[in-house]
Amino acid sequence: MHPRKCAHWVGLSLISLSLVCIVANALLLVPDGKTWSSDQLSLQVLLMPGFIGGGLMVLCLGIALVLVAVDYDCPEWCLPVCFIEGLLGAIYCLTMSAEGLRIGPKCSINGKWDYHFQRDEYLSHPDDWNICEEPSNVVSWNVTFFSLLVVVSSLEILLIFSGCCFTCIAVSDEPRSNPF
Repeated sequence: MHPRKCAHWVGLSLISLSLVCIVANALLLVPDGKTWSSDQLSLQVLLMPGFIGGGLMVLCLGIALVLVAVDYDCPEWCLPVCFIEGLLGAIYCLTMSAEGLRIGPKCSINGKWDYHFQRDEYLSHPDDWNICEEPSNVVSWNVTFFSLLVVVSSLEILLIFSGCCFTCIAVSDEPRSNPF
């Protein structure tokens, strides 16, 4: 496959995956479809790994790759900065989402808001997930969307590495016009 064509498809894939991250993070903010105050949401939700990391930071790289694929002449520093930004964003999304899965959600039991699932084995005991009074079903909600963010950010990392290799080949094989 031609390197520019590959960069184009990697860029489009990263754009799509970043939008999935943004939507997943938005849904994490409204468990059960209701809004809750910030002291009732877990820290990993409030740090917005899908919106900031896997979303906007990766979106910038995806747009840059699509522009380079259609012969947009960006400065020499543009792609390396975008690759680093995108990679750091995807890693941030992956680590914060995995931490959100590890700790579990914040919920109310007997009127007390806390991280009641801070033991590692709660993921393998789905029968215990219904003990939260508010928000109801928050455990399955968080597990679903944090798992989605882990999978999507892992795919983003793989695509960023493959896009970096093919784009470097494409940029180095073609002569660049000097604007000066």
